[in-house]
Amino acid sequence: MLLDRYEPYFFNSNFKEAASKAGWVAYRGELVLVEGEVADAQGRRKPPHELLRQAAVLAEGDELRFISGHMDELAHFSAFLEKYGPDLKPGAIAVIFVVNIDKPFTALVGDVPVVFVPLVQGMAWNELIDLVALEKSDFKGQSSADKVVTLYNALKGHTFKYPQSTVEEALKTTNNAKRETHGAV
Repeated sequence: MLLDRYEPYFFNSNFKEAASKAGWVAYRGELVLVEGEVADAQGRRKPPHELLRQAAVLAEGDELRFISGHMDELAHFSAFLEKYGPDLKPGAIAVIFVVNIDKPFTALVGDVPVVFVPLVQGMAWNELIDLVALEKSDFKGQSSADKVVTLYNALKGHTFKYPQSTVEEALKTTNNAKRETHGAV
């Protein structure tokens, strides 16, 4: 199973569970992009240097169907491709939220269109739901994994009308934006 292979890269996991559709498994949490150094003789690692935060992943057996999350810099996409790129095959949906881009765009990675959307504040999951106009009631009574399947099904029928670019071209236009967080003072 694909998500079993990803498990060493799970960080701050919310859940990994089977959906009601046989063979489908979903994960939400964070995914390691750049691992921390080995800290001791037992092989334990320091915290990761870079993460795909607020990640949502859906797999059908060994096939990646959907992956999404939030990264601070577009430059970290190369680390994403190293670990997860080989599983981006035709039919997969990838939506990546990035802090330091100004405008959304779509880039082909192999034969898979990857959607990049600017996000300085907010939650990737909520932004995805807004992009495909789902309502809270669309998820009522569903398990956590089935909610990811519902979002995936909505994304399958959604056309992103963002300009086509390459990641290399977009890297030339990144900005210095930092993630905005709000909370208790």
